[in-house]
Amino acid sequence: MATLHKLTAKAAEALDKPGRHSDGGGLYLVVRGPQSRSWVFIWKDKGRPREAGLGPAKGKDKPGLTLSEARDKADAFRKSLREGIDPLKAKEAERAASVKFGEFADDYLAGLKPSFKSKTTHADWKRDIEKRCAALRPMVIADIGTDDVLNVLRPIWTTKHRTASELRGRIERILDAAKALGYRSGENPARWRGHLSVFLASTKRKKRHHPAPPYKDMPRIITAIQLSDATTNLALEFVILTAVRTTEARAMRVAEVNFERREWTIPAARMKMDVDHIVPLSDRAVAILKFLIAKDAKPKDYVFVGLKPDQYIGENALLHVLKRVAPGMTVHGCRSSFRDWCGDETEFPRETAEAALAHAVGNEVEQAYRRGTALKKRRLLMESWATFVAGKPAARNVVSLTG
Repeated sequence: MATLHKLTAKAAEALDKPGRHSDGGGLYLVVRGPQSRSWVFIWKDKGRPREAGLGPAKGKDKPGLTLSEARDKADAFRKSLREGIDPLKAKEAERAASVKFGEFADDYLAGLKPSFKSKTTHADWKRDIEKRCAALRPMVIADIGTDDVLNVLRPIWTTKHRTASELRGRIERILDAAKALGYRSGENPARWRGHLSVFLASTKRKKRHHPAPPYKDMPRIITAIQLSDATTNLALEFVILTAVRTTEARAMRVAEVNFERREWTIPAARMKMDVDHIVPLSDRAVAILKFLIAKDAKPKDYVFVGLKPDQYIGENALLHVLKRVAPGMTVHGCRSSFRDWCGDETEFPRETAEAALAHAVGNEVEQAYRRGTALKKRRLLMESWATFVAGKPAARNVVSLTG
């Protein structure tokens, strides 16, 4: 029988010689330096040595496991081996039994945060896992079942279906991640197809349409917007001229603009399709950018500066300008106005109009081909759109952008 308890508590705390110091029975104090001391348990599995870390070792001026505490952990490992249980799996099971949904969900969200494109997405996730999942937070994540998930979803499933559907998806992702890390086993109780779909009524999601001005009214709207050279007015006009999403334009930096090629490249990080998008610029769009970008501007500077130099203008600022000249309409709806004009008033192909809106059309091969060929066509399209919304410049009192 292997000799146990070779070390004394005093010696264990004082040992600073690099190497492995055996306490017997597979327990070792591993010293790599004065500030790097830890306990490990080593055993053989079918002749192959295996090792498990037990934690940092207590030193003279360093907190950690005492010799007695390390021996208790080693005893638990030996007990598992005598019972034919893999000590590491037993350790994982013990750890899983203590992981609560709340703490795991918080850590999972922290890992996801860098991938979110907007602060709103993070805020939505945080609200869901802190408030709507309040009943799940204190539960051991391995113990959460179908009834627990249903108790969270049922109160809002019909009254706030979209919110409830997003919440279900987030719970499913969290539980999937927990299973991947060994904290759960079995089927995911938040899975929809063939599981929760049996218990919850299927509600058809209504399409939300952003109120859009009739395209024939766009020249009047542009005329009204152009009566001021305020940054908000110019930003709104630029968004309409380029038919982009507001976030794509508001966060524009100087480095994204190429005046020589008359192009603006929106980075993939701001695009819904996660790929760079090149926007051909009309004469008026170029004039707006040249008016706003100072000669000494730095590449990282924002083009549409907000209240502070290091901030870009807010979304509501553009909406307020539009509401003054077109009550009830939305900035995003102006994209629909552009699309309707393309279909009703021009001979440009559908694919060109969709490409201008950064919509995916066709399969991956077709999309890759069009990225290389549609720019010239889109340039003609955007210049035609700029001409249309300009109406009759000679009859208007527009603020000049040349000075």
